[in-house]
Formats: sequence, structure tokens, C-alpha cells
Amino acid sequence: MALKTNSDGRTRSSVQIFIVAGLCCFFYILGAWQRSGFGKGDSIALEITKNGADCNIIPSLSFESHHAGEAGKIDESESKPKVFKPCHPRYTDYTPCQDQKRAMTFPRDDMNYRERHCPPEEEKLHCLIPAPKGYVTPFPWPKSRDYVPYANAPYKSLTVEKAVQNWIQYEGKVFRFPGGGTQFPQGADKYIDQLASVIPIKNGTVRTALDTGCGVASWGAYLLSRNVLAMSFAPRDSHEAQVQFALERGVPAVIGVLGTIKLPYPSRAFDMAHCSRCLIPWGVNDGKYLMEVDRVLRPGGYWVLSGPPINWRNNYKSWQRPREELEEEQRKIEEVAKLLCWEKKSEKGETAIWQKRVNTDSCGDRKDDSHATFCKSDEADAVWYKKMEACITPYPDSNNADGAAGGELEPFPKRLYAVPPRIASGSVSGVSVEAYEEDNNKWKKHVNAYRRINKLIDSGRYRNIMDMNAGLGGFAAALESPKLWVMNVVPTIAEKNTLGVIYERGLIGIYHDWCEGFSTYPRTYDLIHAHGVFSLYDGK
Repeated sequence: MALKTNSDGRTRSSVQIFIVAGLCCFFYILGAWQRSGFGKGDSIALEITKNGADCNIIPSLSFESHHAGEAGKIDESESKPKVFKPCHPRYTDYTPCQDQKRAMTFPRDDMNYRERHCPPEEEKLHCLIPAPKGYVTPFPWPKSRDYVPYANAPYKSLTVEKAVQNWIQYEGKVFRFPGGGTQFPQGADKYIDQLASVIPIKNGTVRTALDTGCGVASWGAYLLSRNVLAMSFAPRDSHEAQVQFALERGVPAVIGVLGTIKLPYPSRAFDMAHCSRCLIPWGVNDGKYLMEVDRVLRPGGYWVLSGPPINWRNNYKSWQRPREELEEEQRKIEEVAKLLCWEKKSEKGETAIWQKRVNTDSCGDRKDDSHATFCKSDEADAVWYKKMEACITPYPDSNNADGAAGGELEPFPKRLYAVPPRIASGSVSGVSVEAYEEDNNKWKKHVNAYRRINKLIDSGRYRNIMDMNAGLGGFAAALESPKLWVMNVVPTIAEKNTLGVIYERGLIGIYHDWCEGFSTYPRTYDLIHAHGVFSLYDGK
């Protein structure tokens, strides 16, 4: 089903929506097909094809009403489809919960005004967001990594503001992204090579990464060629359209900030976390921002900090900051890192790398530290609009004194279909190993069917894909390809919290409540998968 939006009759964008559901005869055929395997429902389909849409050829199928009471007359005026008109062109980049005008009414303390602030019901728009004039289909991957059509995100301020740092350049009708950054003027690839001399990026040990204050997400863009999937985030318009550029490039990103509420990711999600001059004050508020990074960092994972205050002795003049201030900033960071029991693996140039210990036993000294305040262990994944606290998330239990708390992970790509530790340990109530494997088989069949119906799925045309109700991540796993990535969304009202399982498979995702706007710009996904999401919110 294609939904197309016109903008004053000039431009049009589309999004493909697959919904695993069915009506009339199709529902019956799909049910038989799922129960019996591919091809077994062909005879039924053939009969229906021959006889048009007459479902009476299937005598066992009843279409009598299952509702009590009489069906009244249909009011033709109510049966007409509802038409949503285009919004005013000024809303072309409207993001409901990160609207700039609304954001400015909230406190500046701890970046509160940059966080999600969704409009109340009476302020919600009931119109379709128009595409900008001249909007065109994005370039396919991998060309989109380096080039974005100017018409799709017509904002030039970064080409001036970051001109000497090679973030972005304007060349005629396109933007070009040379792969530079404030802390990697020689390019993201060479910067990643430096990290890979310390961090095992090549062998699949590091698969998921978090980039805080990502800019235009060149770090994440260049990690993709090394089979590392980065979740990049930055606040809206700290630098104009940075997250929008990231998504236009085909790089995973959301609008977000480390402020007053927890990040919308489960505990032990990422193999690596990264800050390249991201302007986050890591040492303030009793170290709560580093403690939040620690929460989402997997045991044995790595944290990378590039830029101030690292190597302040040699750089305080070029940074135009007092050396005493920078020295104190690094002292506080080192102090919190010690409290978290991180081990510094490297400090070279302006880049420092720490590694999180693998379990509690390897961090014995911390037990006697009176400064260590621990969070409640059962709240590690309770994050939706929950206040960030200056407390340390405890390690999960480990049966192996030398093993990683929470369970060992296979290197990627073995990780994709290996039994996730959360399921093997019974941490996800009601999901057994057998149920996990059945779910994988089901989604392999469904995705094969999708591919037969929609030939564009594997063509490179679809780069950014979303699964609105991701479950165990089976849809994304079956689609796994260097041509695309999937944002796995676990609704906050889902019966089971499965996002940790998704990350253990080497996939990425986010918590979200679909009664609110998603933290992204318009027109950022090529395909949206909505299995079961409407039933989940029925009556809500």
C-alpha cells in the first residue's frame, strides 16, 4: 500500500507500508499458508482467482457477523474516507516533540529545552507534512553516504560554520560529505583506524555503537563499511539540520540529547560509546551523564572521548580555555571513570579510550567505596520519561567469575541468530529458546513473501527501514544486508520488553510510545513495517 502526499500539487513523496494482516478471502489464504507452508494454499488461491472475489467457494468459512445486535443503516456521509489536507509549507520539517518554538518555553538547565516536549491534544496538527519544493528521491547507498540532494535539506549554514573541518560542502545542486569532523580532520576512516588499534572493531566483537552529539554522523557512516552499526543522536538545530543530514545520507540517527531523562535504550545495549567534541559536560552533576553511558554500555564495552579536555596541557591555548579549568574537567572525568570501574586503555593525542569491566568480580575495589551509589537493579530498562539519576547500574548476575555479566555474546554475524543471553537465562518472561527460534522461522517466511511482492526491497532503493513493533527483531534479522538498516521500535506498552534481546542480536532500536511523534525529521524512512501495532493500540 503506497501513501503519497502532495505538496501544493508539485512534489510528492511516498512510503511503503507492509502490515501483516488480511481481510476476507486473503485472511483465510494467509492463515492456511502460514500453517501449512509455502505453496499449500495455491489451490485455494487459484479457485478464488477463477471465481473472482466470491468467498463462498470455501464452505467452512463463515462471514456472518460476530457482533451482537442489529446492524443499523450506513450513513453515507460517515462512510466517506477522511481527507487530510497538506499543512502550510512552513511545517515542511516539523517534528512535533522537538518543535523549536515550543522548546524555547522550557528551562535551559541541563538541556531540558532540547529534550522531548510533545504538544497536547489540542495543539496537534491534523494535516499532512508537505515535502520541500523540488524534493527528489535520495541517492541509493553507498552514494548517499557522500552526497545528498540540496533540495531535500536546503540548509547551508554548516557549509560555512564547519568549512575548515570538512563536515559538509555545497556543490551545485548537492551537498558533499567528505567524511571529516572536528576531531578527525584527516577523515573518519583514518580516525577509526586509530581507534581500531585499541578496540577490536575488525573481528565482530564490536557490532553496536552509540554516537553522542553526532553532528552529521560521519563516524557512524564510515563504521558501516566495517560492519558496525552506530546509533547516532544530536539535539535538533544545535547545528542546523545535522540529524536530518545524517538520515538523508542513510545513516541511523535520531533527535536526542543527554539532559534530564534517561536515553531511550536498554541497559547493556552498546559495544562502544563515542563522544567526539560533543560538548557534553561529562564531569558535572556528580557524573550522571557518564553513569548513563555506563548503563547502556555492555560489560567489556568501550567508551571513546575525543577533544577537550583530553591532552589539555598541549591544547589549552588553541582551545582558548584556562588550563586550570580543563585540568579540573579531566580530573572529574577520571574520578567518575574510576568509580564506574572503567579501565583506561589508551590516551593518545586528543583521544582517550576506557573499557568497562566485564563483571562485578573484576571490580572488587568498588564495593568498599563509600561514594558509590547504586540504582535499583529492576529499573535498569525503565527509561521512558524517567529522570536520570547519579547512580551506578549494577551488573547482572554472572555464573562465571571470568565471564561477562549478563552472558557472553558471539561475534557478529553469528550473533544475529545465536540465542541471546536474555532469552537463554529466562530474563524475558514467556519467551523460551524454542519460541525464539519459531519466531525467526516465521519472519524468514514473511520476509521472503515481502521480497516476492516488492522487488525494491533488495535493490538498494530502500535504505532506512523502520519496524514499528519489532518484537524479538526477527523482521530485521531476516532483512539483514549491507544495503539497508532497520530501526527496531519496541512500544512502551508492549507486553514484553524485548529491546535488550534485539541489541544482543547485533541490531539497533529504540523505545517509543506511538501516541506521540517520533524523534525524527519528516521523510526519513523508505519503508515502514507495522505488524500488530494497530491492535496493540486499539482502544488507547
